[in-house]
Formats: sequence, C-alpha cells, structure tokens
Amino acid sequence: MPLRLSPTLRDRLTAAGRPLFGGWVCSGSPVMAEIMAGSGLDWVLIDMEHAPNGLESTLAQLYAVSAYPVTPVVRVPAADPVTIKQVLDLGAQTILVPMASTPDEARAVAEAAQYPPAGRRGVGSALARSARWNRVDGYLQNAAGHVSVFVQIETAEGVAAAEAIAATPGIDGVFVGPSDLAASMGLLGQQTHPDVVAAVHRAFDGVAAAGKPVGVNAFDPQVARAYAEAGARFVLVGADVALVARASEALATTFIHDRNEPTRTSY
Repeated sequence: MPLRLSPTLRDRLTAAGRPLFGGWVCSGSPVMAEIMAGSGLDWVLIDMEHAPNGLESTLAQLYAVSAYPVTPVVRVPAADPVTIKQVLDLGAQTILVPMASTPDEARAVAEAAQYPPAGRRGVGSALARSARWNRVDGYLQNAAGHVSVFVQIETAEGVAAAEAIAATPGIDGVFVGPSDLAASMGLLGQQTHPDVVAAVHRAFDGVAAAGKPVGVNAFDPQVARAYAEAGARFVLVGADVALVARASEALATTFIHDRNEPTRTSY
C-alpha cells in the first residue's frame, strides 16, 4: 500500500488559524527530542548549526519525534547543497537554512532542495528514507510538495532584502534570527534592543509583502507574544538545553541558600 508523508511546516502554516509555537532541540539527544515532541508544541527545530549533530544523530531525532503530532524542522549548518541533499534524503521534509542575506543566496538554497529542471538536488530517494525506500508513489514528480524550504535572515543586509529573499521561487518562508541580527548591527547580545526589534519588524514587513510566512526566535514570553501580534506566524519559544539549565539553577537556588548567582536569561 502506498505511503503518505506528513504535512510540512508550509502545510501546517497554511492550515493554521494561529501562530505555531515551537521548541529548539540543541542537545543532540533523541531522548530530549522526544520529550520536546510530546510536549504539545506545534513544531520542533532539530539544529545542526549550533548543536553537536551529524547525519546519524539527526536521523535518530527524526525517528524519535515521528510518533508525535509535531512538525520537525531541521536546520542545516550552512547553505551547502551536499548537506541539504543528505538531510532531505534522511526524510527531513522541512529544512531551515541559516544566513541568507541576498536573493541570490536564497535562490541557491531553493535550487539545492529541488530536483532538475527547477534545481540541482541529487536523485537518490528510491534508496532513502525521504521516499520511504520508494514506497511513496510519485515522490520524484511530487517532491516539491513533500518538502518545504525556509531561510533565515540574520543580518542587516538580509533585512534590507527581506521582500526579495521571501519572493524567491522555492522559498516557502523566512525565519528571523534576532541574535545574529543584533551582532550584525553592532549590538552583540542585545536581541531586545529597540533598534534590533525595529529591524525584526522591518523584516516582517518585507516578508509579508512577498506573501510568505515569517517566523522568529524569542524565549521571553512577553517578547514572543509581541512578535506574534506583529505578524510572526511561527515562533521558537524555548530550547531543551536552556530549559534544563534554568530549571537546574532554580533547584540549586531553592536548596543551597548561600548561593549568590545572578539570574541568567535563556537566550
């Protein structure tokens, strides 16, 4: 019997009547990935850029979350067509590619994720989890419907080009990264600085003008809600390692009364 693949993040966003809230899996652990997947969040980000993940651990996490009604997104470490090909063959249906600052960079990402003639993705799905070892009928012909591609805007240059980046054929949406954006603006570590927030809003406006969904990272609940009200359609609101770090610090503060550690922010 032919198999059907799960909805992509693009599909979930199209059907959703509210912003989708997600959790970042940075630990590289399939156990943590499964815990996050079963939390009730809408989506999880499996990170290969800033986490100790290779192909094998990413595959293990895709397995771990597959039993839950959550949409996995894999962030590849860079806009490398070989890595994008391999991650898609692992069965990742939604990828997020960091540091897209120009339409040309976005175009290269889109081409890496699509088969010819639209792109240059290598053909190996019959031997891979992507097409469930050739059990998904018509995978090659319908691959664009089985895969969604998002890029990250993380620089002032990217903010200025947000509309053109989002309008690139084959790009399904844009995710704004306030941390690297702040760094590119000379405001390292100041993600909620008014100038950074204003730049995030300009990126939102540009992406919306292209008719594409926009997302953002915001671990402070008040900031996350404000971005959702400003038009963010998908928001990362916490990370596995940050949740464990802050909760374990709270335990230490509760039981070790002579601790004088400062309160730390999550991200």
